[in-house]
Parts: sequence; C-alpha cells; structure tokens
Amino acid sequence: MDRLTLEKLQAFVYLVAITLGLTCGYLEPQFGRALAGALWPALAFLLYATFSQIPLVHLPGAFLSLRFQLAAVTGNFLAIPVLVWLLLSMVPDEPALKLGIALVLLVPCTDWFIPFTQLGGGDTEYAITFSPISLVLQIITLPVYLFIFFGKEFTASIAGDTLWQAFVGLILLPLFAAFVTQKWAVANKGGARAINCLAWLPVPVLALVIFIICASQVQAVLASRANFGSITVVFVLFLVFTAILAKLIAVSFRLPARQGRVLAFSMGTRNSFVVLPLALALPAQFAAAVVVVVYQPLVELLGMLFYLWFVPKKMFKDTAD
Repeated sequence: MDRLTLEKLQAFVYLVAITLGLTCGYLEPQFGRALAGALWPALAFLLYATFSQIPLVHLPGAFLSLRFQLAAVTGNFLAIPVLVWLLLSMVPDEPALKLGIALVLLVPCTDWFIPFTQLGGGDTEYAITFSPISLVLQIITLPVYLFIFFGKEFTASIAGDTLWQAFVGLILLPLFAAFVTQKWAVANKGGARAINCLAWLPVPVLALVIFIICASQVQAVLASRANFGSITVVFVLFLVFTAILAKLIAVSFRLPARQGRVLAFSMGTRNSFVVLPLALALPAQFAAAVVVVVYQPLVELLGMLFYLWFVPKKMFKDTAD
C-alpha cells in the first residue's frame, strides 16, 4: 500500500477507531479513563508529524504567487468566517456545539488538502506554497473570530490557563520541532527519507487519538447523539456553499482551472486535529465540542470523495476538455 491509498482509506480507518473506542469505553469505563493519560503525548506527536509535512522552510516562496495567495486568503479567512457565522444560526442553542463547529470550520487544512489537490488535478505547487501561510494566519485569526462570534465574557470564560498550555505545548512546540526537523532535513543526507517516513504517521496516529478520545469521552458522545442530525446538515451545507464560494472567488481573481481546484480543496478541508487540543483543554461543560471536532472530518472525507469528481469535472474544467 502506498501513502495516497492509505489517505484515501482514512475515513474507513477512523470509523473503525470510533467504533472500537466507543465499544471499549462503554463496556469498560475504567479502561477509557486509564487511556486518557496517553492522549496528550499522542496528540503532540500527531501534530509534530503533521507539521513536518508543511513546507515551513519555504514560507517566503508563498509570496511569489500573489494573486492566488490573495484569492486563498480571501476565501479561507474572509468569506468562510461569514459562512460559518450564518451556519451557526442553524445549530441548537448550545454553546458547546456552537463552539465546536466554529473551532473546526474556521481553520483551513494545511496538509491533507495537498494530496486531495493532487488527486483532483490541481496545481500542487500552489497548494504547497499556501500551506505555511495558511497555518500562520489561522493561528492569528482564530482567537479574533472566536471573540467576534462569542463575545468578550464567553471567550474569557474558556480561555483559561489549560487552554494556553495546550496551545503552547501541543501547537507551538510541535510546530517549532517540525521546523527544526525540516531545516535538518535540508542540510543532511537522508533528511528527505525521514520526512517521508513521518508522512506515513498522521493517519494511524490520528486513528489512535480518535480511539482514545472515544473510549474516554463515550458519555459525551452519547449525550450529544440527539444533535448529530443538525451537525451533519451544517457540515454538508458548509461543503456545498464552500464550493460555490470557491468558484465565485476564482472567477473574481481570474484564476486558471488548476489553481481554482487548489482553492476549492483548501476551502473545503478543515484543520480538525490542530484545533482538537484546544477543544480537549476546554472546561468540562464544553465536552460536546470535542465530539463535534472529531465528527467533522468523517463528513469532510466523504465530501471530498464527491469533490474529487465534481471539482475537476464540473467546477474547474480544463479548457481542453
């Protein structure tokens, strides 16, 4: 099996992890609680392996394709927040659910949208150059949009010491470690092989993380099951309206078809496991936010199967077609 095949099968892998985790946690609650201690190290390693695939050392090159970058920034950091704000009005008036949806939909994917772009006939070079600038911008803009959406008092109530510790320990430190690894890989023989080996890890490690979360959070999952229908509708509508927005923005910026495909996949995929540590660090009354963040990539991955046909065949057809 090659890595692209593994990534195409990841939805099935995650479904198995969810099923096993919920079963183990329900039948043996003490087992689920005992696993909780392994969650943070697993998350840290997951994010390190993920960040190692983002071309951080090539961040300056992102500005060489200015028109595409402006289109991608407009779509991901201006248009999509407005869409998320509108979609939140469809969610039951439960702060944990709304916070989970906002967390996961406000941050664009920085890694697995690249293989989707490749499979969908997009220009992967543009995807690679947008990835590091997207990561920087989402770290900056996420707290701003949470403040705008939920207000000062609500934001202050969730931004406790644990949340900042999670941000520093599980996002900034793995990000710095990945940057150091990439600098080492550039200067040493065998560096590319090491980076390629790390590229195999996000899917199985994320499956392990999901298993641990489901085993230890089974009660939160069961308590939220009545809202899965409305949450699913929101995530599906997000994918539908995002495709429309990507087309409108691509036309406005006069992007060629292959760049338009990159834009569509970057806007349609979200950085669920980067915000997962933040969701896990929230107070206990926001446990449902974790369930939302874990559930979103399953809907997204099924949506990407549709995107892989629709984006190159219907939205952004080659002029030669």
